[in-house]
Amino acid sequence: MLVAHGSADPRAAATTRALGRAVAAARPGLDVRTAYLDHAGPRPGEVLAEFAAGGHARAVVVPLLLTCAYHGRVDLPQVLAAAAAAGIDLPVRVSDVLGPVGGVVPAPLLAALRRRLDEVAPAGYDAVVLAAAGTRDAGARGTVAAAARELGAALGVPCREAYAAGAAPTPGEAVARLREQGARKVVAAAYFLAPGRLYSAAAGAARAAGAVAVAEPLGAARELAHLVLARLDAADPPRRSGRVAEADVFRPL
Repeated sequence: MLVAHGSADPRAAATTRALGRAVAAARPGLDVRTAYLDHAGPRPGEVLAEFAAGGHARAVVVPLLLTCAYHGRVDLPQVLAAAAAAGIDLPVRVSDVLGPVGGVVPAPLLAALRRRLDEVAPAGYDAVVLAAAGTRDAGARGTVAAAARELGAALGVPCREAYAAGAAPTPGEAVARLREQGARKVVAAAYFLAPGRLYSAAAGAARAAGAVAVAEPLGAARELAHLVLARLDAADPPRRSGRVAEADVFRPL
């Protein structure tokens, strides 16, 4: 079960479902379903009940989150605990989030960010802003900063993190700062899994400050589907042939 935060923007749920289809296509025979903590449905408890009714022996929850902030540390455990308290008798394991864990930025995540940048700025750029949703959790912001450092190192250009809400700088402020430092072609990478209000705010602020291009959310990029499967296999070690680790399933473009 892929669990996203959820959004009032219907494009977000459509994007999450597309990622679910990509994961299922990459692992034939795997029952992949999507659920949401807020706004959209179904909710995680509903999907777990369907799994149990369908005869599944266990389930793995993969949080579709790029940081382990409040939604990952508090919301999701509470929802799963409530499902168990409601009588859903199904062993459940929860994987790591899709963002950096233990200081390690997943290679598929970096590749997906690069893919989206190449789609909107094929002629190149000399600086990047990694625009994220934002959080007051300092530890979570540290993982965004780590992703920005790794992305900049991979691209060979300065890369600065920025936030649509909850923290500074904003994407507009980060773009302006890079331009003040001499950058002429600043682009914004989207540290978002799906479109929504905060992505639109981040994109608009970056463009208003002079960004020449803004990448689309990561969505159903095949690299992200590979990362989901790697998180799944780490949480529920392979018990049959055909399951492979991130290093085996992922091949950078």
